[in-house]
Amino acid sequence: MHEGVLVPLLLTLKVAGWATCVALVFGVGAGYAVARGRFPGREALDAILTLPMVLPPTVLGYYLLVLVGRRGVIGQWLEDTLGITLIFTWQGAVLAASIVAFPLVFKAARAAFEAVDANLEQAARSLGYAELKVFFRVTAPLAWPGILAGAMLAFARAMGEFGATLMVAGSLPGRTQTLSIAIYEAVAAGEDRLAHFLVLVSSLICVIVLVASSKILRTGYMRLRSV
Repeated sequence: MHEGVLVPLLLTLKVAGWATCVALVFGVGAGYAVARGRFPGREALDAILTLPMVLPPTVLGYYLLVLVGRRGVIGQWLEDTLGITLIFTWQGAVLAASIVAFPLVFKAARAAFEAVDANLEQAARSLGYAELKVFFRVTAPLAWPGILAGAMLAFARAMGEFGATLMVAGSLPGRTQTLSIAIYEAVAAGEDRLAHFLVLVSSLICVIVLVASSKILRTGYMRLRSV
């Protein structure tokens, strides 16, 4: 049982960690653009970027197969040009998990940026700060607690991802079989003891992440009120 727990757990942490990093980069950029931008269709763009949060995971998995599958528009180009195959690989699992986790970072980042007092940013500009310096010296430090809380929620969501990951990466033990897929396989095989232990480990990690993210959000809210 030790190997049956440790291998999928380590793979899950690896996939969730990389997926969170990807979602963090794109989610913060998109969140800042939507929070500070004033352009037609802004709310429509917000809805589109939030879609992975509400679409069935199997639908996302199907879209990913159409795009990055061996005969997909992007997948065929990657294989023919760069020799890269995402289907049935842990990198494919990262792609699926990052798309599912992206809306959590995006929504948290947008809310965090909108909560930052624009007068503070304007004061920094009046002191001669360039836009990039305003972002890193004023906006980002004030918004960071909310962004970090969103990233932690994204990590928990990436850990629990099942449908899209299964369709894109499959269930290859030691290679693409994450914790949630291992639970499904254990239940299907009648290995109740292993399934119970995997569920306990997964639940414990997610509870820790949720408690930590809630604490970070409270700390960030108190910090913003004191500014």
